[in-house]
Amino acid sequence: MNSEESFRLIGRPRAGGIVVICDHASNRVPPDIDLGIDPALLEQHVAIDIGVAAVAERMARQDGIAAFLANVSRLVCDFNREEDAPAVIPHASDGRDIPGNLFDVAGREERLERFHRPYHQALALLLEQSPPALILSLHSFTPVLESRPEELRPWQVGVLYNEDDRGARLAIPLLEAEGLMVGDQQPYSGRLLNATMNRHAEAHGRLYLGIEVRQDQIGEPGGQAEWAERLTRIVTALADEAKR
Repeated sequence: MNSEESFRLIGRPRAGGIVVICDHASNRVPPDIDLGIDPALLEQHVAIDIGVAAVAERMARQDGIAAFLANVSRLVCDFNREEDAPAVIPHASDGRDIPGNLFDVAGREERLERFHRPYHQALALLLEQSPPALILSLHSFTPVLESRPEELRPWQVGVLYNEDDRGARLAIPLLEAEGLMVGDQQPYSGRLLNATMNRHAEAHGRLYLGIEVRQDQIGEPGGQAEWAERLTRIVTALADEAKR
């Protein structure tokens, strides 16, 4: 495993293989950064995509699958945002203020230089040196937003994409065949929240699949094992199809 301040790499990337990318895999806050929040908030969805690291790590045990995981909380730096997006260093999330992120332009630049740029530079190099047959962008979502408790989120899994829906169109029927309630561009639209895949997949014509698993599906080891097995089967099938 290769570990840096902004990312962890598990497994060995292989040309023609699969890379699992988790932009929100960690709730780690470096000791020199004070977000000014209740530490309990770091266990919630605003700080981390619950369950995705464990799923990705299980998938990366398979030959030909590597996992590229964020190594700091999205509250420190959100890697699935463009540099100029306000939420790249969030001032608030789901109604919770993040006072430690209220700094000047110089502070913002320092945070981007320390975390955001090394993460994306390392990811770009990995994909260039070992071009995958498929990229899996793996996230999880909360069943209920505290700021919008009236909003129903019944989907067990959502599939997100922007302009390139090749992976989505192949994956949705495979997920539905598992007996799952599948959201097409739910609970978010990939046309709005797809920064990492826009940059590293769509901009280069690379086949990818954007997945959001409802966090109660993968909050425990049993569900993590089930979803790792399921997603490994599905992305392997998609990668094999792409090679034909």
